Amino acid sequence: MSVKRALLLLLCLAVAGWGVWQGYRKVVAKLAAEAAGAKARGRPAVAVDVKPVVQAPIRDLRVLTGTLRANAQFNLAPKVAGRLETLTVHVGDTVRHGQEIGHLENEEYVQRLEQARAELQVAQATVEQCASSAAQARRESERAQALREKQVSSQSELDTAQSHLQICEANQKVALAQVAQRQAAVRAAEVQLSYTRVVALWEDAAADAVRVIGERFVDEGAMLKANDPIVSVVELHPIRALVQVTEREYPSIRVGQATELTCDAFPGRRFTGAIVRLAPLLKETSREAQVEIDVANQDQALKPGMFVRVTLELARRETAALVPVSALARRGEAQGVFLVDTEGKTVRFVPVEVGILSGEQAEVVSPALTGSVVTVGQHLLDDGSAVLLPGSADAGGGAGGPPKARTPNRPPPTAKPAKEGGA
Repeated sequence: MSVKRALLLLLCLAVAGWGVWQGYRKVVAKLAAEAAGAKARGRPAVAVDVKPVVQAPIRDLRVLTGTLRANAQFNLAPKVAGRLETLTVHVGDTVRHGQEIGHLENEEYVQRLEQARAELQVAQATVEQCASSAAQARRESERAQALREKQVSSQSELDTAQSHLQICEANQKVALAQVAQRQAAVRAAEVQLSYTRVVALWEDAAADAVRVIGERFVDEGAMLKANDPIVSVVELHPIRALVQVTEREYPSIRVGQATELTCDAFPGRRFTGAIVRLAPLLKETSREAQVEIDVANQDQALKPGMFVRVTLELARRETAALVPVSALARRGEAQGVFLVDTEGKTVRFVPVEVGILSGEQAEVVSPALTGSVVTVGQHLLDDGSAVLLPGSADAGGGAGGPPKARTPNRPPPTAKPAKEGGA
């Protein structure tokens, strides 16, 4: 029985202690609240400026800097060596697909072609000769075969005739192969001769595709080796802009996204473009990825190498709760706004989750806000602080304007004595 009584006593003491602790906590909390209220009542009201929370669209825009490059650029060069005889284009000239822009001296290649054609004719004549010999040998073989069947000629004579026929047929095949060889040599000589013409060619060329000569490397009369560049050809419509995006912006970028560009060379003018490529990796040194943007450039005003500013829209909200950025304040670890109670002329600190920041506006994602927030003077405020709102009588002037100046007290005028004999 003594053990049970001890346990029961301990349990009663624990319950009593817990009750005393809860009561102490309530008393401390009440005293703290009263102290805070007394402190707030004792502090003077703070004059503030307020702005309403508005519902409006907002966009998250980023302005990035980049460089323009030609959509396509390559050099035109001859495939054979020789002296450049003519060059018909200069820097800035337009060229079309298949247009001849110059040619090399071709006398040597013309001679090679004529020689190859002559050798082809010899080979064709040889074929005719071999065909005639094979036909004669075939007739002799048939005659020897007939005589052998009649027992007029010997077997050796038949074998000799058939062997001669086989030799003639083999010579005919060799002659035909030589003709094919000479025909290939003629085609090769024709190709070599065509290489003396410098022609502007590129893949996927539309019928009206036009490109521009960017640089001219040589002049007429220059001695060139095979593949020595003569001119460079660039495509300016569309033109390509290259910009770098950070790791934070990368997830919001997508292919096909529309963009706007500005250039110092054309102040006030805006160009439109679209993202065509997004690098699949970020550089370790800068944590940035390259983005390629095709920009419409029908008038070819933009040139490769120009500096541009690209505006990207990373996010958009058609309807959002917006407050001025100046309304955001930080108390401890929390960021929030001071929401105004216009009737009680006090403020309440509300922690908020901020979304898009655009210029002087900030999106409040949560919680839902209505009313007005403090934009000036919040550094002097705490939760529950009294405030003087603009236009209030306490702020000076009331609704009817500033207080009227008081007229200074003046002594009453002294009464003049009445004239003798007056009425």
